[in-house]
Amino acid sequence: MIDQLIASMLGTLAFVILFNAPRKEYFFSSANGALGWMAYLLFLEWGAGVVIASLGATVILTIMARILSALRRCPVTIFLVTGIFTLVPGAGIYYTAYFLLMNDLAASTAKGIETFKVAGAIVLGIVFGFAVPQSWFNRLGRKEKHVGK
Repeated sequence: MIDQLIASMLGTLAFVILFNAPRKEYFFSSANGALGWMAYLLFLEWGAGVVIASLGATVILTIMARILSALRRCPVTIFLVTGIFTLVPGAGIYYTAYFLLMNDLAASTAKGIETFKVAGAIVLGIVFGFAVPQSWFNRLGRKEKHVGK
C-alpha cells in the first residue's frame, strides 16, 4: 500500500507541475492526491465496489481540497483538479476502446458502463463535497484578532 501511495503522490506531483501550480503548493496538492487514492483503496478493502469507492474517495478528496484552500489561502482548484487525477478512470476508458477494437462488444459495453458509472460517481462526489457550507472552511483559514473593547 505504501508503494501505491508514493506512486499516487508522484503521479499527482507530475500533474501539479503540468498545471503550473505555485511551487509552495506542490506538496499539499500531491498529498491530497495520495489521500484520495488511499481513501479509494480503503473503501475497496472494506468491500465497496469501484463506483462507491470512487464516490467516497472523491467526497473526502473534495473536502480536503476545500480545507487546504482555506488554510493555504489558494483557489480550491489547485488542490481539487490535480488531486482528482488519481481517481480518473483512464484504464476503464482504455479497456473500453480496446475491447471495442478487438470486436468483443460484450466486454466493451460492460467496461464502458462501469467507466461511465465511475465518472458519474466522481462528479457526484465533487457535488457532495461542495454541498458543505463554505463558512465551515472559512473558519479554518481565518486568524482572529482580538481587539479590546
